[in-house]
Amino acid sequence: MSDDLGLFSEPDVHHDDKPRGKGRGRGATAAARRSKRRRKRTVLWLVVALVLVGGGVGAYYGYQTLSGIGSYEDYPGAGEADVVVEVKDGDLVTTIAGTLREQDVVASSRAFTEAGKNDTRVTAIQPGFYLMKTRMSGRAAVDRMTDPKTKVVPLEVKGGNVLHDITGVDGKVSPGILTKLSEASCAELGGVKKCVTPQELRDAAENADAAALGIPDWALADFNRAPREHRLEGMITRGLYHLKPGASAPELLKSVIETSNTRLQGYGIPAGTKTTGFRPYEVLTIASLIEKEGLEKDFGKISRVIYKRLSIDQKLEFDSTVNYKLDRPIVTTSDADRDRSGPYNTYRVSGLPPTPIGSPSREAITAAISPEVGPWKFFVKCQKDGTSCFSENLDEHERLAAKARKEGVF
Repeated sequence: MSDDLGLFSEPDVHHDDKPRGKGRGRGATAAARRSKRRRKRTVLWLVVALVLVGGGVGAYYGYQTLSGIGSYEDYPGAGEADVVVEVKDGDLVTTIAGTLREQDVVASSRAFTEAGKNDTRVTAIQPGFYLMKTRMSGRAAVDRMTDPKTKVVPLEVKGGNVLHDITGVDGKVSPGILTKLSEASCAELGGVKKCVTPQELRDAAENADAAALGIPDWALADFNRAPREHRLEGMITRGLYHLKPGASAPELLKSVIETSNTRLQGYGIPAGTKTTGFRPYEVLTIASLIEKEGLEKDFGKISRVIYKRLSIDQKLEFDSTVNYKLDRPIVTTSDADRDRSGPYNTYRVSGLPPTPIGSPSREAITAAISPEVGPWKFFVKCQKDGTSCFSENLDEHERLAAKARKEGVF
């Protein structure tokens, strides 16, 4: 290692065996060399001292920033104009503060972080859209953003939900996904309450271009072939969806479908469907049937029955597909219902229906991709809690069905 500055050697020690001459000239030369080394060492230590001082100044200002010492900009009031702010999944408090500053909700990020540094509600802010005001003080912004009424209520889709409203046997109407989406879209902006109507959503669902709706490539061909009134069915999986107030019907549907597609990818569609023998869209359809036909604990076996029947070209004969077209929530069907023609009547048509028949859950999709191993070809609800009994042959199936009817299961 080079030691040009002479820091690692004694100044008067010679490193060779040659005799040194005596005399004033040689002594003066040695003294000059020692003086030069001393000057170099002095310069080095001055550099080190400057670095340490500079680091100390930087540390001081860093501490000053982190500890909140110093001034920052802050608006004085409770706010002016309405503005919608989005908090994304994974956003830190500092990220939220930056978003508020960008949209002029607060005068500076620190106005928000300082006002909320001792408020535990700030760290509990959830993803979603918030109805805020421009030019708010940091304290006012914290109070408003942590008020539950400020957050736009998300759309909740449950497993088995369908697009359209369903009328029960008692005449009561259960809102479908489009009606729920309309209700969740309502927000008051500028003193005016605005909602996207169910009809606007229905028109967009049936007529908007696939790209405008965010339909993924793996579903595009089946989407284009599907009946228009049902072509979005199943594309919105179970979960919560955050909606931006003021968005149009196509924009709302696209945001929901894109979020759903991200979830579907995590559940294995399309990547996990390659070994099933079915297209990703068909697996989604199978999952929707599983969701409708039984309890979660039976999903794997129901999936095996579907796979088995399709493999031998046996009709599925599911009441759920018949009732889907009739917009009814009941489990059973009548002879007249089963005699109706149409692509959703799996008593009369072989294979899968042309679209899913509802929103599938993650568990139903998992079962559709990986059915439980077994020989079953039949199942029937045999307990009042909805549990199904499975069998290999028709005689056993009919015996189980008769027992269930006798016990009032259906």
